[in-house]
Amino acid sequence: MSDCIFCKIIKGEIPCHKVYEDDSVIAFLDIHPVSYGHTLVVPKSHYADFLNTPPEVIADLMAVVQKIAPAILEATKNEAFNIGINTGKLAGQVIFHTHIHIMPRSVNDGLTMWGENPKVVKDFAVLVKQIKDKII
Repeated sequence: MSDCIFCKIIKGEIPCHKVYEDDSVIAFLDIHPVSYGHTLVVPKSHYADFLNTPPEVIADLMAVVQKIAPAILEATKNEAFNIGINTGKLAGQVIFHTHIHIMPRSVNDGLTMWGENPKVVKDFAVLVKQIKDKII
């Protein structure tokens, strides 16, 4: 896609702080990090989001996450990280090119995890049936 910022980074039209690259994946530091070492892992082929990305590409992305995460942790002197995959605008996706966030965590980093939402109806049996009925 010509207007996709990640496609422009992949083509070398926009600079990035690259930490890893192979034939199908590139990883670079996020320019709006939530934590020190926040890295994006991006397929070189354009896919709008996680659901539109072929399973083999997702597997390649996750293999790179597993390969580079220890180096990120060591370089940032952290021992934990979160993985983020936003799919759709309502979920916080801003760049519509599949990507995975690696976000190193440190003590008192100010980041919080979500808690239970008391508004969620807990009719699990009905929901399980509805989900199973929709799986292709």
